[in-house]
Order: sequence, then C-alpha cells, then structure tokens
Amino acid sequence: MNSSNSNSNNGQSNSGKSSNFDNLNQDLGLHFLELARIGSSKTPVEMEEDEEEAPKELNTINSSGGFLVVAPDKLSVKYTSVSLHGHDVGVVQADKPAPMRRLLYYFEIYVKDAGAKGQIAIGFTNEGFKMRRQPGWEVNSCGYHGDDGLLYRGQGKGDAFGPTYTTGDTVGGGINYASQEFFFTKNGAIVGTVSKEKEMKGHLFPTIAVHSQNEEVHVNFGQKKFAFDVKEYEAQERLKQQMTIEKISLPPNISYGLVRSYLLHYGYEDTLNSFDLASKSTIPPICIAQENGFDEQDVVYALNQRKTIRQLIRNGEIDAAMNKLRDWYPQIVQDDKSVACFLLHCQKFIELIRDAIFVCRLEHWKRLSSMEGLNYINFLGRLKLMIHLTI
Repeated sequence: MNSSNSNSNNGQSNSGKSSNFDNLNQDLGLHFLELARIGSSKTPVEMEEDEEEAPKELNTINSSGGFLVVAPDKLSVKYTSVSLHGHDVGVVQADKPAPMRRLLYYFEIYVKDAGAKGQIAIGFTNEGFKMRRQPGWEVNSCGYHGDDGLLYRGQGKGDAFGPTYTTGDTVGGGINYASQEFFFTKNGAIVGTVSKEKEMKGHLFPTIAVHSQNEEVHVNFGQKKFAFDVKEYEAQERLKQQMTIEKISLPPNISYGLVRSYLLHYGYEDTLNSFDLASKSTIPPICIAQENGFDEQDVVYALNQRKTIRQLIRNGEIDAAMNKLRDWYPQIVQDDKSVACFLLHCQKFIELIRDAIFVCRLEHWKRLSSMEGLNYINFLGRLKLMIHLTI
C-alpha cells in the first residue's frame, strides 16, 4: 500500500513538474512568436531606422550657456542676454546628431516669442561648430534665419530663400539624404530646398539660435505631431526614386547574365539547367564569362564536384567529404583552422553524437524486448519509430 501510494505521489509530482515545464515552454513559445510578429510587421527600412537613435532633447552641456536658458524639459530655449555684439548669440544643439541611415530627417521649432529683433535661426551644424555664432555663419553649417528670411551656408552673407518668421510661427528644418539637400518649412508648407555642400560631411546636429532679448522657442523632435506632413513628403520622395529606377532600361542579356552567374556561383546545377532550357538564350557563353571575369567552363565542370561534396555532407559522410576536398580543392582545407574546416569538424562531432545516440537507443530497445517478451514484429515497429525520432 505504501509503495503504491509512493508511486502515485511520484506520478503526481512528475505530472506537476511536466505541467510546469509545458507551461514554461508554452510561455516562451508565445514570447518568441510575439517578437517574430512585431518584427515581421516592420519593413527592413523601418527596422534599420529603429536601430539608429534620433535626437530627443537639447544638449545643455554643449551650448552658449551665458546667453540663453534651456528649460528643465530640455525642449525650450530663451535668450537671457542683451545682444550688444554679433558674437553673443545663444546657440544650442540637439543631444544627438541627425540620423543618417534613412531617407530624410526632420524637426520643428515653435516661436513663442520673437523678442526684440526676431533674430532666431534654425539649421544644422557639425560637432565642432562655434557655439557663439548663428548657424550658417561658419563652415560646416546651414541656417534659415527669421529676421531676414535668408539662408546662410558657411559664410557671413546669406542668400534669398524664403519669408521671415515671427511669434506664433512653426518652422521646420530637414535633411533629404537621397537628394543631398536641406529643406525648410513654415507653418506646414515647404519654403524651399538647397543643395547640401559636399564639404559638410559627417554628423550634423539640429541647431537653434536666439539673438535678441526675450526670444523664446519650443523644439519638437517628434514627440508631438509636426505641423508639416513629413510622412507624405517622404512618400513622395520614395515615389520619385522609384520612378527614376523604373525609367532605367536594361537589355535582356544583362538580367539573364546576372541570374545565370548567381546560379553558377552557388552551384545550383539542376536549376541552372532548367533556366538554360527555359530561357533559350542566344548569348554565347564566352560573353558571360568575359562580363563576369571568370571561366565559365571551369565553373560548370565544378558543379558536379560540388554536388558530390554536398551530398556526402548531407549523408553524414564527413571524412569522405574531407577527402574529396583535399583531392579537388586542397586550398580550402590546407589550413586546418579555417572556417570551412572548423564547420566540417563540428558536423563530424554532431554525426558521432548522433551515431552514439542511435546505438544507445538500439541497446535500450533490445533490453526492453527481452524483458517484456515482445515478439519480433513489435520490436521492429518500435525500432522503426526510434529510427524516425533519431533522424
């Protein structure tokens, strides 16, 4: 009775543990499925953009602190000096540079108070920019100024660009990496674009400048909805790119050669033969060889050898595959510490483990068959099941 109860309790205990493990595995499975779902819902471009951090606030360390005050939220700036000279500009950069691995970048400012003179500027500057100068007055900088509507690009003289802006206006600045241009907006509409100077390389920081008493602006790095429809603008730019690509005309032999070279390179012999039959191309093989820079006859001849090696590896015959490599491609295995040799040795180890598991299971089933008095047919049935599980 005690033994029976003990077995019963052990069974319940094991059942409980099994249930716990099942629940754990189920939870982990759901977790990874959710991660896969989230990942699959994003395009490759969006996933790449997520990896690059964008500006979120103003940099209170790298600023001309004697002439401005940055609010505790690090999104508002106010000029606090008297503005007696041209070099007493209040300038502040974003905490991070504009992301570069995307089609475009954009941010906005809202002019809460244009102050005494409305000498507010929005633009982009590099990391070494002098923080007591308006953006655009120094090299490696660009700025759209509110008091005169001029655009400054690396010099003291500005170019006619757009309207002035004052209290209550929302002004935006962006970089179009596809066209290599800066663009600026006012109250949700494009003001204009200007070519990004070739000299302006590297990271560029969103920059705001104030230069007269009581000037105050709020910065929007995307925490709130922009006045300008940047998503629509981006969609239009992508459409322009697509239309440009679609206008490019390539002769049929170019695409044929590319596909055929790919199949040759990766050794897809059967697909290559089917492709040749389906295409019925009249392009001489020597032309393709010259275009790709390799001797096609040697590659075609090697297809059968590569197929043989692949088949040996799939069958678990790693030693035979190594011997074939030494005979046909000795340069691949001459360094025993190469990646190819390492992977083959790993596969050899896996095959040995697999064989050992098979032998152990075979001995286990033999013992069971002798202990339980199973007939030969039942034994073969279980053996087939074991082989199936092993494979």
